[in-house]
Amino acid sequence: MSAPLIVSIPHSLGREEAMRRLKSGLSRAASHVPVLSVDEERWEDSRMSFRVRALGQAAHGHVDVAEDHVKVEVTLPFLLQRFAEMAQAAIRERGRLLLTKK
Repeated sequence: MSAPLIVSIPHSLGREEAMRRLKSGLSRAASHVPVLSVDEERWEDSRMSFRVRALGQAAHGHVDVAEDHVKVEVTLPFLLQRFAEMAQAAIRERGRLLLTKK
């Protein structure tokens, strides 16, 4: 099992507003990446567990929403490890866009 990829994204929205934005955000973000599909998305309190598929490989993880940051933790299968740095940058950028005050 590989080490999880962890991304922390600061925000100033508060927990409730950040969760509201994220609840529609995963599927919407995946729609912008042609090789990514969401297999499962489940919320329990302020934690979302998910399973996604990219290039035929399944990855899973969770998102923890706090008052001032969101922590994304994803475990990638071996074949997707080589894309970890690119995935980390994409998660950080999409998360920042989603959690920026409007």
